[in-house]
Amino acid sequence: MDSHSFFLILLLVFVGARVFGELFAYFGLVAVLGEIFAGLILGPSGFAFISLQESGDLLKVLAEIGIMLLLFEIGFETDVSKLKDTGVQSSILAFGGAIFPFILGFFTSYSLLNLSLNVSLFIGGTLTATSIGITMRVLKDMGMATGKRAQIILGAAVMDDLLGILFLVFVYDYISTGEVSLIHTAKIFFFILIFFILTPIIAKSVAKIMRHLSLKRRVHGFIPSFIISLILLFSYIASLFGIPEILGSFAAGIAFSRRFIIPFASYLHPTDHDHSFLEHLRERMHPIIYLFSPIFFVYVGLSIDLSLIDFSNMHFWIISLLLISIAFLGKYIAALMVPHMNLKDKTFLGLSMIPRGEVGLIFAELGRATEVLDNEIYSILVLVVVVTTLVPPIIMKYFFNKI
Repeated sequence: MDSHSFFLILLLVFVGARVFGELFAYFGLVAVLGEIFAGLILGPSGFAFISLQESGDLLKVLAEIGIMLLLFEIGFETDVSKLKDTGVQSSILAFGGAIFPFILGFFTSYSLLNLSLNVSLFIGGTLTATSIGITMRVLKDMGMATGKRAQIILGAAVMDDLLGILFLVFVYDYISTGEVSLIHTAKIFFFILIFFILTPIIAKSVAKIMRHLSLKRRVHGFIPSFIISLILLFSYIASLFGIPEILGSFAAGIAFSRRFIIPFASYLHPTDHDHSFLEHLRERMHPIIYLFSPIFFVYVGLSIDLSLIDFSNMHFWIISLLLISIAFLGKYIAALMVPHMNLKDKTFLGLSMIPRGEVGLIFAELGRATEVLDNEIYSILVLVVVVTTLVPPIIMKYFFNKI
């Protein structure tokens, strides 16, 4: 694609994200839904102004940078001590939220719908996923990205992402070889553990380098360029370990969060208070984060092709409604198991974990690429992803905005 054509695409993405984000916010909806809707309008589901096949990989790369920056901010604003305090509740929500949808989706597909074993595995895997990026952005739009509920959801969403990787590895190995490769799955799990053990050590070393360079800087823009370099480093290391890059950027944010920053503050700015430094970092990074992060949510909308769906097919609707119900129910059952919370808070947790977003699309797309899923099942899963991504934030906005 010519550069001037890509500039036009980028223009449409920025303008669409801003216009629809503001429009949805004006009507009391979360802005992220407007950005996803902009992608639906601009992509194959709407006027087809943008084709991901024609735009090449550059838009995808920019979208990935956007979600990495957003996850950095989420990690940066995370209170690690509170995250530890909610570890048991997050673990129950994460494991239940992964296992129940998978089991319900698999056995419903295999036993009730008489689908093949491979198709049923992919359906179960698609229903397992939770989009940490969409979930946390919704909470930010609602002004609820802090507090106990948000910490539980954040911890659960991170663990859910890791469980999703293991499910994907497990299912893909079985589809490819016809055998269950527990060794490969265990190796990926081991790499994940090693990554999170090494993260603080690397962060401390990088902080020392920052101290040395910050004292010798001669030009403006040192902090944003170095922080972005750190995000890219952690994301690259995460990919080497077979972990999604966004969790690497989240780890980078954790390394500079309010609580985690204390051991490093003397290295970075020995004459400033921790709070002053954090506010300085926030001011420098916010414009960059909010420039790139909407690209990701528009990209999610562009990735969805509703034209593939035959809305007149009753068989399609029966299966779709069944799987959508399972997608909601599986996460809600997991939330009901979280201890020491009232029913209203548990419902809020369950709704927060429902959005599948790009994670569910990855599972579905892999199923189609390997020719395990036919067009009907693939389009059903696309509709499930759309409904589970768009509906929960609306319910949360209207019924839980003030709890």
